[in-house]
Amino acid sequence: MNVYIEKSRACGTVKAPPAKSYAHRMLICASLADSPGVIHGIYGSEDVLASIDCCRALCAGVELSGDTAYVTPSGGSGGELNCRESGSTLRFFIPVCLALGQRRVFRGSGRLMQRPLGVYEKLCRERGFTFEKSGPTLTVGGRLSDMDLTVDGSVSSQFVTGLMLAAPLTGREQRIRLSLPVVSRPYIEITRKVMERYGVKTEWEDEKTIRIDKGSYRGIDSRVEGDWSNAAFLFALGLFGDVAVTGLDPDSVQGDRVCVRQLESLRGGYAEIDITDCPDNGPVLMAAAAALHGARLTGTSRLRAKESDRGEAMAAELRKFGAEVTVFDDEIEIKSGIRRPDTALYGHNDHRVVMALSVLLTLTGGAIEGAEAVKKSYPGFFGDLEDLGIGVGYET
Repeated sequence: MNVYIEKSRACGTVKAPPAKSYAHRMLICASLADSPGVIHGIYGSEDVLASIDCCRALCAGVELSGDTAYVTPSGGSGGELNCRESGSTLRFFIPVCLALGQRRVFRGSGRLMQRPLGVYEKLCRERGFTFEKSGPTLTVGGRLSDMDLTVDGSVSSQFVTGLMLAAPLTGREQRIRLSLPVVSRPYIEITRKVMERYGVKTEWEDEKTIRIDKGSYRGIDSRVEGDWSNAAFLFALGLFGDVAVTGLDPDSVQGDRVCVRQLESLRGGYAEIDITDCPDNGPVLMAAAAALHGARLTGTSRLRAKESDRGEAMAAELRKFGAEVTVFDDEIEIKSGIRRPDTALYGHNDHRVVMALSVLLTLTGGAIEGAEAVKKSYPGFFGDLEDLGIGVGYET
């Protein structure tokens, strides 16, 4: 799908979509609980739908009615676990399958199976479990009963979350030790908060050791909070217009809530911003920096292992605006100054790249090819832009 965005100023109020980082975790906890539960605020993004499909295949009945999921723990329907392009879904469900002692086949699309899985591969090899990649599929098998292990904390917090979510299935108290540095620690805090909501207590025993108490998940009625990572694009529109964003918890443990402070620092002048704990903010910060006063982003190495190589993808598209961008191993330099692109932009099959470029096009006008990538996390994004007074045209 190609999208055409007119040069226009965003004005109005928009509600942030529900946070898929919470929805993934809540769906898994509810599906593994001791009784049925209800989750309100389920947003129909591709990533969340992938987790619902995997819950259904592995361990639960999930019925959707509007934005509400009714979850009934069960034996699951069987078959492959189709993760689509969701890295969270894949990394969360692998240890869950192992803790259940099930040999299962995972299927992915896009770049999913190219994304790092070394933490789990090493675990499986050391314990004699099955871990077999073949094109778009991965087969895992074995019974994981002891999680007293050390995990590389510098790759992705998703591995830590997966092991934490699976720990109660062992029926034992578990400890997970992390090698330092630990990246994206706020996402681990989201996991801890959701697990506690569903009846399982966790605690940091020191800066690199998490204890998961013995216990089981309980079925509850709960709601998904608003998503600060997707709200970042709405706040960025507010840098150049008048946009109010509702539906967010100002005290949320979501690390991406720093987007407000980061964007304000760009408004004030050239800025140096560390995105080690909030890599999802990278694309929108690059876009805003190009339009405003420039910036140097550090802690950017993990942008390579997303739906696209986000640093290089954004650099390529920003150059079409006439911006100067240099990508280093772990930092990115953006010099300010943009003009209307002479050619259509390309979305790189990456939802955050598409949304970041859309913010810039409100200043210049222009087109994006492959704009359907927003369905991965924010399918209503362009509709919200229109509600804010942005002219949007579509070509399929």
